[in-house]
Amino acid sequence: MPYNILLMGASYGSLLASKILFGGHTIHLVCLPAEADLINAEGFRVRLPVRGRDERVVLDSRKLPGKVTAGPATGLNPKDYDLVGLCMQEPQYRSPDVRELLDAIARARIPCMSIMNMPPLPYVRRIPGLDHDALKPAYTDPTVWENFDPRFVTLNSPDPQAIRPPDEPVNVLMVTLPTNFKVAKFEDEKLTAMLRQLEKDIEGARLDTPEGKIELPVKLKVYDSIFVPLAKWAMLLAGNYRCVTKDGMRTAQEAVHSDIETSRTVYNFVTDLCVKLGANPNDLVPFEKYAAAAQSLVRPASVARALNNGAPNVERADKLVQLIGRQKGLSHPVVDEIVALVDSRLEVNRRKAAQSGS
Repeated sequence: MPYNILLMGASYGSLLASKILFGGHTIHLVCLPAEADLINAEGFRVRLPVRGRDERVVLDSRKLPGKVTAGPATGLNPKDYDLVGLCMQEPQYRSPDVRELLDAIARARIPCMSIMNMPPLPYVRRIPGLDHDALKPAYTDPTVWENFDPRFVTLNSPDPQAIRPPDEPVNVLMVTLPTNFKVAKFEDEKLTAMLRQLEKDIEGARLDTPEGKIELPVKLKVYDSIFVPLAKWAMLLAGNYRCVTKDGMRTAQEAVHSDIETSRTVYNFVTDLCVKLGANPNDLVPFEKYAAAAQSLVRPASVARALNNGAPNVERADKLVQLIGRQKGLSHPVVDEIVALVDSRLEVNRRKAAQSGS
């Protein structure tokens, strides 16, 4: 049965959408007016590397079995949708129209699947043994999550990497690391059945090419453990946040490989913390596998680019990990340095924004 799916965020959300459309589902993307106009007129394109092929294949939304539309956060009825994907970065949910839509979704009890690096606070509430209120300082505005029932929220680890090429239209996305999305099941098996159907649809997707039908990377994998998507935390702390430097930024490849032993200790600290929370070590990604993948990450992470561009707020998975670690009696000096550095860069950006606004 085809689903009606609302995806909040068309940038990274386009990658997930391109896979879901193979199942014949209907998707509505919430995005900026310029993005929406272009997507409604021309669809979107996702360029995807496929093993054994020199050129990336292009997934054109207009040629896929499902249907996609786009528009603003206003004028939508959450009850029209079977599933909502949270595909924006965490600070964006505080903007007025988006906040109102998010709250309407929460009150309507529509199941939500996040693909944020920063897990929504209601998902963190599914992790037992934590003082969840003490984790609120890691969130830009924790009040946007107040009306969510954790039973209706799950997390999808955004492991695939993708960029919008700067010289291309905003409806083009290029995948740079075609790994899998890893989603935890909902508490309700009826809701999880939707995820399993999407998993099956994406697994069976084939693209017509002149050489015949080909299988595509970037699958959706459903897991019983709520801890599987947290495997991304170690990658964020060892790589993404260490792209941030005192005066600028560096690539993720440099962040990981310029001091591989420090990267390893940070990575292992975070995986050990996840195990202490209840994760099975076998559900997490070994450092060696991540380090090999990081060789291809030749751009600074989005958090570093945002700070360089003057953003007053960014996702603070670094602070979330630090606060959870402290609750478990664990700390790491490099993690503390990362948090302090991001704090200071944000303070500078906020001062500049206040001066320019005065």
